[in-house]
Amino acid sequence: MPRILLALAVLAFTVYCVVDAVQTQDHEVRNLPKVLWVFITLLFPVAGGAAWLIAGRPRSILDRRQQPPAGPLGPDDDPDFLRGL
Repeated sequence: MPRILLALAVLAFTVYCVVDAVQTQDHEVRNLPKVLWVFITLLFPVAGGAAWLIAGRPRSILDRRQQPPAGPLGPDDDPDFLRGL
């Protein structure tokens, strides 16, 4: 019985990682192409899935929020606008 539960847990983990990798957009995948991540996850179920979650999956929303904004937020932050005053 424990072997069956372990096998089901490994299968569920592998399916979760493969589905997550397939549904992730190409430009968000880190370190390797998406197709290679799916192949690695299927070839090495536990190690490949763990590698996907650690090194391949996109960063969380919280990590993206901590980056400073790309440009000025308002007119007071825009040097070109302030020069024109």
